[in-house]
Amino acid sequence: MLSLYWIFSIVILVNFVYRLSTFDRSTGLSQILMLSFGLLILSFAPKIIALVILFGEDVFRVVKTGLNYFSTDTSTDFFPERRAFVSKVTLGVAAIPFVSVLYGMMKGKYNYQVVKHTLFFDDLPSSFDGFKITHISDIHSGSFDNADKIQHGIDLINEQNSDVILFTGDIVNNVAEEMDPWIPYFRQLKAKQGKFSVLGNHDYGEYVNWKSSEEKNRNFQAIKDIHPKIGFDLLLNQNSYLEKNGEKIAIIGMENWGTRFKKAGDLQIASKGLNKKDFKILMSHDPSHWNTEVKSHDDNYQLTLSGHTHGMQFGIEIPGLKWSPVQYVYKQWAGIYEEFGRKINVNRGFGFLAFPGRVGIWPEISVITLKKKI
Repeated sequence: MLSLYWIFSIVILVNFVYRLSTFDRSTGLSQILMLSFGLLILSFAPKIIALVILFGEDVFRVVKTGLNYFSTDTSTDFFPERRAFVSKVTLGVAAIPFVSVLYGMMKGKYNYQVVKHTLFFDDLPSSFDGFKITHISDIHSGSFDNADKIQHGIDLINEQNSDVILFTGDIVNNVAEEMDPWIPYFRQLKAKQGKFSVLGNHDYGEYVNWKSSEEKNRNFQAIKDIHPKIGFDLLLNQNSYLEKNGEKIAIIGMENWGTRFKKAGDLQIASKGLNKKDFKILMSHDPSHWNTEVKSHDDNYQLTLSGHTHGMQFGIEIPGLKWSPVQYVYKQWAGIYEEFGRKINVNRGFGFLAFPGRVGIWPEISVITLKKKI
């Protein structure tokens, strides 16, 4: 049995190395490679946990051996054996990541959560008091493998009955064709006053080896063409006003701008024609843009919507504790943040990428209600 266990582990490792070294870089990250990566994590995460615990036990045994060497108690074993309860605890603890990763791959990646926020603003036009926004991000359609679950996610979005739906980028993993099977699903999305979108870093085809610049440009145009096919107005460094009872708010759409990724966005161009006093909702895929430029900008962008981080698809979110390794890379990585009186919502993402699952950080549909502060 032990031999089969290690043979199975080695096969998983060899398969991942093989898939990684042979995958077609002309189409980008494939589902089979993501599955191989998921199996690798499923196999080796428990082993790493067990190794850490048992190594700690070995350190204890070595220290105790040193103490025994100088002990006058001859009844004490010179080198103590591993304690049985430690081995049992190790097995129990190692089972936790195994079960968590397995659930994340089988169920967690489609465990959609509707996360609701009510945000108050002094300068919100009175006509927009109670205005409801559904914010989605990071669809990553190339990762989808379950049409029923996607339909469930679409239905959840429509059930919110929002005034507007705003999508903050990464509609594909790599190429435009990934979205073809899913266009009929996302075309069903409905909002009273429109649907707007922007591009994310994956939408530019930067992670694929193209045969020519012309081929890359054709793919980029095809990705942009997806948005009107599903009824979204794609804002490419552009803005649009929404009006109610003679009052208006501005929706601003930035192309991707990140401190670590492509900088195609230009906030000045995107805001052309707007006034400083306008109430502004900025869509910018990467939250590092808000942290670097937007939050302290003189023109006062009251609310920014971002995605990009996915919450790393791994973490812990329970009452009193919110943690993910991604927080050591992005200061704003999931949920609402506020500085200088400006707010940002970082959506945890609708889809998934690389690891074909989610553990503790679930796919999100954000619902934001704007309220005028009295």
